[in-house]
Amino acid sequence: MLDTRELGRRPGSQREVTLSVPAPADLGIDVLTVPEGSPVDIDLRLEAVMEGVLVTGTARAGLDGECARCLEEIHDDVEVTFQELYVYAEHQTSHDEDDEVSRLEDDLLDLEPQLRDAVVLKLPFQPLCTEDCPGLCPDCGARLAEDPDHGHDEPIDPRWAGLAALAQDEPDEK
Repeated sequence: MLDTRELGRRPGSQREVTLSVPAPADLGIDVLTVPEGSPVDIDLRLEAVMEGVLVTGTARAGLDGECARCLEEIHDDVEVTFQELYVYAEHQTSHDEDDEVSRLEDDLLDLEPQLRDAVVLKLPFQPLCTEDCPGLCPDCGARLAEDPDHGHDEPIDPRWAGLAALAQDEPDEK
């Protein structure tokens, strides 16, 4: 929660805020997240407008996860921007309650939903350790990036497996 009382309710007044907060739980997607409790650095500009407070911000945080192709660990950073209007209680309408309008409660605003939405929308659906990650061998699970010449003998069609065994038993005749 961020206090907006210093801003007052004078349209046009503004204030800039820089803060570092611990990351909330489950900030991210299944394979790429901001670790809970790690620092999230936020730069905000709060502007008083007629209906409430307009918040424009940038947030930066570290990410931990795994590659969707080869399951290697990924450590990266994310930077997101967001903008949201937090409406004063007296300017809220019954239509606002149906929509998901952000509200000021006792001149306090909650940034977590906007931060969560911005981070989740910025993350790739399938994160990769490198853009050209070849992934894992579908037969044995070996990392193809570590062994690019990795291969297996051609699989034998199970319908012909009996004949293949006969061919191995016969001595070469010359």
